[in-house]
Amino acid sequence: MVLPLVDEHKPKCYLCHDGFEDVEELRTHQKSSHEDHFEENEKQNKREPAPGDVTVF
Repeated sequence: MVLPLVDEHKPKCYLCHDGFEDVEELRTHQKSSHEDHFEENEKQNKREPAPGDVTVF
């Protein structure tokens, strides 16, 4: 049995699987409802060179 994919063009929150009309609504939802998750994982958003990386000028 194959189920049709409904609203596959709408973004979903990967934490609670709620669907939203656009990305801006998803961002506001994640900032308000899942603020604790994103504060804990804020360190992962900062990008730095890894130890041993060589920069070519």
